[in-house]
Amino acid sequence: MSGRAFVGTSGWSYTSWRPKFYPEGTKSAAFLSYYATRFATMEINYTFNPLPTEKNVAQWTAATPEDFTFALKASQQITHRKQLREPAETLPIFFERARPLGRRLGPILFQTPPWVKRDDDRLAMFLAALPRDVRCALEVRDPSWYVPEVYDLLRTAKVPLVHAEGEKAPSPVETLGATADFAYVRLRDRNGYPDDAVDAWAERLRAILDSGKDVYAYFRHDDDGSNALSAERLRRAIS
Repeated sequence: MSGRAFVGTSGWSYTSWRPKFYPEGTKSAAFLSYYATRFATMEINYTFNPLPTEKNVAQWTAATPEDFTFALKASQQITHRKQLREPAETLPIFFERARPLGRRLGPILFQTPPWVKRDDDRLAMFLAALPRDVRCALEVRDPSWYVPEVYDLLRTAKVPLVHAEGEKAPSPVETLGATADFAYVRLRDRNGYPDDAVDAWAERLRAILDSGKDVYAYFRHDDDGSNALSAERLRRAIS
């Protein structure tokens, strides 16, 4: 059975996306509800700074259908201040705030700083503390992590290594979907995504879907909404 494809963008509240993506005259307050008519998922980076609040969750829920999926970026308290240390203290508060999204809650993106190097013991302790009922994905940004020993730890915890194209040290693309039952890719090339680049990604992700694994793919927000259109092209190509 083929996996499911979740394709969208990182964020939605960009007035500069009018009129290429949002129709001229669309009010900012209506952006999310309009976005949800064209996509069924979104990555929210906002939650890296303040924790999601009851008001946030209520607004996101009211503007989206029940089958909409939010991927949330984990708090900087977990990834940047503690740098994956003391997970028993840092993880519960974040998940307590995220869980009210209910069935809309998708994967949690844990992104470590680029200066954090490989530490197998720290990683093992962090992975052991993750809840098993919520999908979690890890983006590391130093090449020292890209070794079989780390992949084995991730595979045991069923956590995928995020591939972030366009960042300084993205994970090897062949690791996509290698350590979990889903793959997570962030398409962040500042040069944008012409049709041939989108089509190349469609071919790569279709192979993962055909293997029975789900795919989450999110395009970086850009100046005028072109990446949102590229996301639509990718979704059509792999759905």
